[in-house]
Amino acid sequence: MRLSRGVLLVLMRLPKLTSTPVLVLFAVSLAWTLLVFAAPYMVPSGTLTDISGRVGYRDNTARFHNLSLIPHAIYDFGDVECHQIKERSYFLNGNQMPFCARDVAIFIGIAFGFGLMSFYRYKLHPALVLVGLVPIGIDGGLQAVTSYESTNPVRLVTGFIAGFVCALMLAHFIFVLQEDRSKTIGAKR
Repeated sequence: MRLSRGVLLVLMRLPKLTSTPVLVLFAVSLAWTLLVFAAPYMVPSGTLTDISGRVGYRDNTARFHNLSLIPHAIYDFGDVECHQIKERSYFLNGNQMPFCARDVAIFIGIAFGFGLMSFYRYKLHPALVLVGLVPIGIDGGLQAVTSYESTNPVRLVTGFIAGFVCALMLAHFIFVLQEDRSKTIGAKR
């Protein structure tokens, strides 16, 4: 089809949406991941250079007090949910990210998994989930019980794989629930 100015319009066939709830989870997880990456840029460079702490505690409340609403909320959530150890984190804009490398990779994997499952649906074998969680279990488990210290690239890979397979598993559960709901509604008619 030609437009009046000679521009060729190419129509692409988009993949079919598999599930609106999975698409919503993709949008939410993608937005969250983008906010985690944006937060260090919403803070003046060099403001948050070491926010190491402990999981389950607010170790850095005073350091986040003067931050604007969005970075404050993201960094505060990271403070409670992540150890934020400096050596296990990446830095953007001269600021430590609000979550460690492994957690950031988990967020990326979750967004990628939901994005994929929004348009491509398949039956998930439980062994795939187990195989996908083994690397993070070995890497994190060895760090917890031995003197082994993982590297951030390894944390990125193991975190991404774990986040990805968790998203596949959750999407699969949603598909099963939707099928059950459709069968129930069909049986009532």
